Amino acid sequence: MPADASLRPAEREDGGVRLSFCIVNTGGRELLRACLDSIARTTPDGLEHETIVLDNASDDGSVELVRSLGREIRLIALSERAGKAENDSRLLETARGELCLLLNEDVELCPGAAAELVRALDADASAGAAGAQLLDPSGHPQPCAWRLPGLGTSLASALLLHRRLVVQSRGAATRRVGWAQSSAMLVRRSAAQAVGYLDPTFFVYSDETDFCRRLGDAGWHTLWVPRARAVHREQLATDAAAAERRIVEFHRGRDRYLRKHHGRAVAVLGRVLGAWPYLLRALAATALPGHDPRRYLVHVRQALRPWRGLGLREAAEDRNRARRGTRSRAPRPGGERR
Repeated sequence: MPADASLRPAEREDGGVRLSFCIVNTGGRELLRACLDSIARTTPDGLEHETIVLDNASDDGSVELVRSLGREIRLIALSERAGKAENDSRLLETARGELCLLLNEDVELCPGAAAELVRALDADASAGAAGAQLLDPSGHPQPCAWRLPGLGTSLASALLLHRRLVVQSRGAATRRVGWAQSSAMLVRRSAAQAVGYLDPTFFVYSDETDFCRRLGDAGWHTLWVPRARAVHREQLATDAAAAERRIVEFHRGRDRYLRKHHGRAVAVLGRVLGAWPYLLRALAATALPGHDPRRYLVHVRQALRPWRGLGLREAAEDRNRARRGTRSRAPRPGGERR
C-alpha cells in the first residue's frame, strides 16, 4: 500500500473534499506566496483538497498575486478588515472539506505536516482539532500548545513556572492539550459547526483558546501533533509599529476569556497575577545592559487595566472608516467597558 493511501477518500456525492487549506492573509503578500508554495510542495498526491485564501482587505497586491498564480485557489477578498476569529469562522463555513487546516499567511508547512494532522484526527474520532508543532525561522521549536487558562495557570505563571506547568508542546508523541495555536491547526468541520465556530468578540488572541475550550465543553478534545511541523514567521511580532496595539489586544483577549469561562472574580485575580511576571522582567531590564523595560511596563499596565488603550480592533476600524471616507471616532474613555 502506498504511504499516503490511507489519506484517499471514498467517492463523495456532496461535492466536498477531504481537506480544505484555509488561509487568512492581512497584508503579507510575499509571506502568502511562500505559504501557498509550501502547500503545493508538501500536499500528498492522494489527498483530495482545496485551497481558500481570505484576503483581509490588504492593499499590497495580495489579491492580484493570488489571481496571477494560475492555481485553483478560491479567493475571498474582503473590502473591510475584520478580526481573526471572524475570518476563520467565515473560512470554516465556506470550506467544502471534512477537515479544515487553518493557516496564517506567515506559516510554511514542512513536508508531511498536513498528512500527519489528518492521520491524527482520523485515528481519534473524539478529537475536534489538532495543532502542528511550530518552528521559528531558524528551525527551533516554539511553544504552541498549553493548558487552558484559569486561576491555576495564572498562579503558575506568577511563580515563573509557566514553561514547566502550563506549556504542553513537549515530547515526541501526539498528546491531548488544552488548546493549540491556530496559526497551523486542523479542525474537524462538523465539530466547529456544532459549537458555532469561533467567537467573533475575540478580535485576535485567545480566540482559539476559547474555541478549544468550547470544543472540550461539547465533548471534543484538542491534540498537539509534534510530527506535523510548520515554520511560523510571526509577521505580527515583527511589526514594530503595531507592537503596543498587539499588547493591548493580547491582554483584552486573555481577560475576556477568563471572564467568559471563569467569572469576574477570577478575571480580576488573573489581572494581578498576569501583571507580576512582566513587572519582574521590567525590573530585571533596568539592571541589564541593552535591555529596555518600557515594553514590559506596557504589559503591566495592560494586564491590570486590559480595557484601556487602543488595540488592533481600533486600528482596523479606523482603517475601514478611512476607506469609506468617514471620520474616525474618538475612543471611548476607558476603552470597552467591562
